[in-house]
Amino acid sequence: MANHPSAEKRNRQRIVRTERNRAAKSALRGAVKKARAAAAGTDAAKAKSSVASAEKALAKAASKGVIHPRTAARTTSRIAKALAKSAKA
Repeated sequence: MANHPSAEKRNRQRIVRTERNRAAKSALRGAVKKARAAAAGTDAAKAKSSVASAEKALAKAASKGVIHPRTAARTTSRIAKALAKSAKA
């Protein structure tokens, strides 16, 4: 346990940040899941918009430090690749 005021404050900050990051990561996972499902589906316009929103969410999460920038880039690339593959088929 924290025994001095600065350690107690750091603990409070940790709790707030963890909760914020958890919520952001959960929302991000949902956006990516929707984009992957849309890319595998048949509606091209819906797929394109959901992939764009997922890319935006990934970029925002990377800029906030919720996920690593390379993780965001890799996921964005894979989603875009899946969209292109479904558009070609």
